[in-house]
Amino acid sequence: MTVCGPKSTPRPAPKERVLVIDDDASVGQCVESILETAGYRAVFSASGKAGLENLHKEAFDLVITDLKLPDITGLDVIGGVKEFDSDIPVILMTGYSSIESAIDALRRGAADYIIKPFRNDDFAFAIERAINERRMRKENAVLKRSLKKVYANKRIIGESESIRRVQTLIQKVAATDANVLIQGESGTGKELVAQAIHFSGHRADNPFMAVNCGAIPSDLLESELFGHVKGAFTGAVSASEGLIREAGSGTLFLDEISELPLNLQVKLLRVIQEKQVRPVGSSHSYLIDTRFLAASNRNLKVETEKGAFRADLFYRLNVVTILVPPLRERGDDIEVLAQHFLEQHCQKMGKRIRGIGEDLRSFLHEYDWPGNVRELDNLIERAVIFADSDVLTCSDLSDMLPLLTKVPLETGKPDRPLPIEEYIREFILLHQDSHSEMELASMLGIGRKALWTRRRRWELYRENAGPKDERAPTREKGAA
Repeated sequence: MTVCGPKSTPRPAPKERVLVIDDDASVGQCVESILETAGYRAVFSASGKAGLENLHKEAFDLVITDLKLPDITGLDVIGGVKEFDSDIPVILMTGYSSIESAIDALRRGAADYIIKPFRNDDFAFAIERAINERRMRKENAVLKRSLKKVYANKRIIGESESIRRVQTLIQKVAATDANVLIQGESGTGKELVAQAIHFSGHRADNPFMAVNCGAIPSDLLESELFGHVKGAFTGAVSASEGLIREAGSGTLFLDEISELPLNLQVKLLRVIQEKQVRPVGSSHSYLIDTRFLAASNRNLKVETEKGAFRADLFYRLNVVTILVPPLRERGDDIEVLAQHFLEQHCQKMGKRIRGIGEDLRSFLHEYDWPGNVRELDNLIERAVIFADSDVLTCSDLSDMLPLLTKVPLETGKPDRPLPIEEYIREFILLHQDSHSEMELASMLGIGRKALWTRRRRWELYRENAGPKDERAPTREKGAA
């Protein structure tokens, strides 16, 4: 007999509705007691057909049905529920258990299979688990919609010929599962291109995971990507799936792939080729269905020729290459983007600024933008903060413009346009002793990690400081 003691005080809980289908009144009373104690609302039906009719009239979050009913079977109820709404979980109860009926119920989509007589605690646990799974599916659906809205607000903006070519390539590759290599200078919007590919394709409802390979210490990057088992290394107190498995049937975006150590390049190549991943410390491999997108601000073909990047991995990633143009080559897009950032920051700060003055407009077109779109965004945000009128002018950036405009004059080469990396090098050399890391990175429109990497590569150290004194910044997100 089913164990059913006296009712306890109902707890405040979410008001999910549960449809109970059973022709046994005593079982119905017991189930009602368990549901009320857990805070759920119950509706009862004495037959399968009556229950399915109720399902079409009212909204329910869970269906509990007996296997033996006066008209149809509980298996028929499961089929009817799943045909109506496949997301509604169904728990099947029976006093006539068999392995065959249990397997059949689970194959048809039952969330659980409960044998009478049952213990109240076990039954309550099965109900709570089924309800929680439904809640999680709802939350995931809401989260996915929210992510799509966030992406829609961060769309690729511009009408220049170069950016239109990028948009055309995005539309062509989005419908495929091909690996894509996105190349371009720091701050050009490579991650935005990766998001556009993901959200325009058939994987859009699955996760988009991004990792900056240059922002995570190499000794942690392996477990971050591939996962690990409990006890695999010191500090591994619990198992981790890793980003590749977390991405599932979605997309993993590997930003700054050129920073990936050579030993991990070998392991990543194997994952891409075999569609399997083996966590650190495990002897078991897991099948994956993940799309890989990669980005770098370096020319990976050149890095391959120098031996700094594996040629086989390069060719695996380089099925399609998308070159994101630097801002200085996008013509009138500069002004369009500036206006977009102006409206965006005004909304955030609650300011009313109607436009950009002619002097600042001229500067926007004349400046070389070594930090590209990110630098433009930072500059407009700063101007909005210090603006005293309803029009942005150069006077709103009076403390910053001299630093931006005097670098080419002080290099002693005013007649020759500087390559972007040379410009950044000269800028760092001139201003690293008078500005903090944060200020330098902000003025250049690049991340602190990207700044630190360049200074180390070029051996540019502050006065009275050496390599050991210049420590890498802590992990940051999105340093392109």
